[in-house]
Amino acid sequence: MAQVSNAGEENVPLEYKSGIGRLNIFGFWIFLGAEVALFATIFSAYFVLEGGTAGGPLPSDLFDLNNTIAMTLILLTSSFTCGLAIHEMRKGNRKGMLIWLLVTLLFGGGFLYMEVMEFIHLVHEGATIGTNAYWSSFYVLTGTHGLHVTLGIGWMILIIAEVMKRGLTLHTAKKVFVSSLYWHFLDFVWIFVFTSVYLLGMVK
Repeated sequence: MAQVSNAGEENVPLEYKSGIGRLNIFGFWIFLGAEVALFATIFSAYFVLEGGTAGGPLPSDLFDLNNTIAMTLILLTSSFTCGLAIHEMRKGNRKGMLIWLLVTLLFGGGFLYMEVMEFIHLVHEGATIGTNAYWSSFYVLTGTHGLHVTLGIGWMILIIAEVMKRGLTLHTAKKVFVSSLYWHFLDFVWIFVFTSVYLLGMVK
């Protein structure tokens, strides 16, 4: 198992200090490109179907902008705490890294809870996935993002367990960094969801 070593590589981030780590990170960037294509397709479908609101409540009647802003702030804060975890990791501070990862998970869990509560509220008000084209596309887009957040939380939990078992090594550092890239990507996607779905939906 490769152990943390700074000899002769003081200026190289921990996750990049092994050849396998660099290749894995590069490969993950390619994977994120595929994820961009996936969400671009779903966004395109949403924009095509967003006018199909006949036979159901309008988003402007049901959206709670204050709730959505709170969800957005929670998720963006989780991106900041995830960045702090990487900062501590690069300093070789395993405890600090784990603390900030756990805080990130708490924020992520809070976001998911608020999203589920929003879905329950919308369904109660008559806006289900089968109500009309608009609500179908809404649930597919926001649900796909929520599913990705759920997967990100599960992945991060597994990585935390591995770090606690094996310690902070070049191998585990690479995994932590890759999971942080995924988390930042999900926050980036949510910004587009917030602006194109919720903010624009308030004027429909």
